[in-house]
Amino acid sequence: MTWGEGRKPEANIWLLSAAVTTTMCRGIIQADGVEDLSNNSLDTARDIAEIASDKLAGDITLLDISGVCDFADYFVIVSGDSPRQLTAIADEIVQHLKKSDVQPLRREGSAGSGWMLIDYGDIIVHVFSPREREYYNLEQMWSAAKQVMRIA
Repeated sequence: MTWGEGRKPEANIWLLSAAVTTTMCRGIIQADGVEDLSNNSLDTARDIAEIASDKLAGDITLLDISGVCDFADYFVIVSGDSPRQLTAIADEIVQHLKKSDVQPLRREGSAGSGWMLIDYGDIIVHVFSPREREYYNLEQMWSAAKQVMRIA
């Protein structure tokens, strides 16, 4: 059995991101190199949640996962009602942070799959369709994490 065999293809997005992120420097790539944003991560995660809210994302959850894993500090989990909205939410997050010279380490998934992931090192953003969000149920999977914010 090969790595990821037997899983939905989208599940490999998370597994790949987690595996790669754990081997990388914990920071966000900026125009002038890598900067450790440990102190600013919560503020940035809150900003991401607000940006998603401005794009009418639903069920916005910010989890502090720093106490239960070592590859990131925060998950921002949001839902959109259509592939077009998923794309709009993800694009707005990336464009807004790019204005502050903050670039994602990687972007995975597609609106058509119902799950888009934006990896900022200390912050991992999950943009889900309601169906995929219910299927993967990250809040339950990471139930040991502290919920920082929830906008229903």
